[in-house]
Amino acid sequence: MSAGIEVVRAGALTTVQDEGRFGHAHLGVGRAGALDAPSARLANRLAGNPVGAALLETTVTGCAVRPDRAVRAVVGGAPCRVTVGGRPVAWGAPVHVPAGAVLDAGPAAHGLRSYLAFAGGLEPEAVLGSRSADLLSGLGPDPLSDGDVLPLGPPPTAGPPATAAVPWPGVPAELVLPVLLGPRHTWFTADALRTLTTAAYRVSAQSNRIGLRTEGPELTRARQGELPSEGMVLGAVQIPPDGRPVVFLNDHPTTGGYPVVGVVPEAALAGAARVAPGTVVRFVRTAR
Repeated sequence: MSAGIEVVRAGALTTVQDEGRFGHAHLGVGRAGALDAPSARLANRLAGNPVGAALLETTVTGCAVRPDRAVRAVVGGAPCRVTVGGRPVAWGAPVHVPAGAVLDAGPAAHGLRSYLAFAGGLEPEAVLGSRSADLLSGLGPDPLSDGDVLPLGPPPTAGPPATAAVPWPGVPAELVLPVLLGPRHTWFTADALRTLTTAAYRVSAQSNRIGLRTEGPELTRARQGELPSEGMVLGAVQIPPDGRPVVFLNDHPTTGGYPVVGVVPEAALAGAARVAPGTVVRFVRTAR
């Protein structure tokens, strides 16, 4: 019988993620995958897994699970209180979870998303080469519910890397996003482009895995009407009718008709996965 992990407390939104599914945008299928990729990879390394192993991504409230065999686990990403069997254990480092004990990752102390990696990785059925949940398309495993059981892969032969402590990516007090203008920046006035790169926006509570929505000044159009749907990329800064920027994240649609004023390079997007609603966001123009 294969090992499994039972979901005791699913939390507000907990999903299975890996590095995502690539090469299917022409079919209308986006990437999905862990939003904070550096934190997810580090959690897997510390658990002794390949960096692309499937793990859990929580949102704000954390989650609690019970393995039916002993397993090495790591809780990282957003800092939170971690317990095993009700006793405090280390955050951000490998811990031993006995069979039947509850591993509880509490609410984020600051930041937004925590990651729970288990030695051997999670093994729900892969779809188009990935085990990631895509909230927009519905591909991959559903968001977790209490009582779900997730298959757990066989433990790796090698142990975790020998290290006493590792630095985890921090949660920025202010999110600064470089933006390369185009392809539809000419749809906006010069004043609007100046506003985009000088004004302070804030992360909206309406943000999710599809996009980071902002609150702040509207960007005024230089021309009206809408585009025929065109391809959308990760990091696209789309301007919907309310005039406030939306930065597309991993579960974004692959096409859209609202104009894209610019694109945030992928390397800068991990910070967008970490910040909580209300955080100040600034866009800084870049040439590459």
